[in-house]
Amino acid sequence: MWPYWMLFLLVAFRASVRLPTPVGASKNWSDWWRLMFVLLVLMIGLRHEVGGDWSNYVGHIQRASFESLERAVLRGDPAYSLLNWIAAQLDLGPYFVNIVCAALFGWGLVVFCRTQPLPWLALVVAVPYLVTVVAMGYTRQGVAIGLAMLGLVALADRKILRFVVFVALAATFHKSAVILMPLAVLAGARNRVWTALWVGLASVLFYVLLLEDAVEQLQYGYLEREYQSQGAAIRLAMNAVPAMVFLKYRSRFDMSPADRMFWTWMSLGALAFVGLLVVSPSSTAVDRVALYWIPLQLFVLSRLPDAMAQQPELNTIWTRLVVAYSAAVLFVWLFFASHANAWLPYQFYPWVWFWQ
Repeated sequence: MWPYWMLFLLVAFRASVRLPTPVGASKNWSDWWRLMFVLLVLMIGLRHEVGGDWSNYVGHIQRASFESLERAVLRGDPAYSLLNWIAAQLDLGPYFVNIVCAALFGWGLVVFCRTQPLPWLALVVAVPYLVTVVAMGYTRQGVAIGLAMLGLVALADRKILRFVVFVALAATFHKSAVILMPLAVLAGARNRVWTALWVGLASVLFYVLLLEDAVEQLQYGYLEREYQSQGAAIRLAMNAVPAMVFLKYRSRFDMSPADRMFWTWMSLGALAFVGLLVVSPSSTAVDRVALYWIPLQLFVLSRLPDAMAQQPELNTIWTRLVVAYSAAVLFVWLFFASHANAWLPYQFYPWVWFWQ
């Protein structure tokens, strides 16, 4: 499991140096961020037999090898199915699909983190679960979350159309991303009525195109069969705790009134998932949708030192607390999660291929 810890410690080291990037100051990535992007793409994209659904992803490619392009794309999530079809035709295996997905996820993650006052601390929060578990285990939804984070950055700049485009792209990898479309209405646009109207129409359009045919299957798969996810309550709590912190101390967070209102609604949504978990017949359904709220953890916890430290010398203490909390999340998951064995040991495909 040392590769996971090496990645975490590298990011934690950069966070401890505390070299904040002024929000929106430069769109050019430093050498450190370029290095981190490449490292994320290689580690996520070239993993070998890592993740609980690895055999399923291999099966997708094998199935696509017997299908036409049209049938392959229409059968599942269009963009992800297209990648599988290409991999099958060119005999590239799951590594081609994973490397493309990792690049899209890493792009969204890095861009989102760099919009935070303490970008490396945001990445520290992301590594234990969003990177290690989601991106390396739930490939399709990992890409969708990465693209959704690009959408959230666009929303912060009040670029509603760009947000809609990124969410639409996310939905081509995992159809459930369509549920994020209405968030555009909460972004503080000048003409809320007009925004609500055209975003509502876009939501209906993409629901019909991407999600409508899958609703019955999802209802049967998740609700009627009452699928349950071990640890769902813990994962929802990981969103709910930052949400409660933000709601209680939101006046201390340095941001525009529009951004404060948007993240207030996001925090309320994170708490609503806790209630849904209680009444839903399937914890898996709630758990999977709540994954889209993980960026709330990055947003709140990376801003916590500046929000909570009343004196400059206390800022470092709060930063270390966030790093320690994130390390504890990684430790608990690797040692005690029921499915962690599917991630252990970490195997890097070029290394495995070399020794075969």
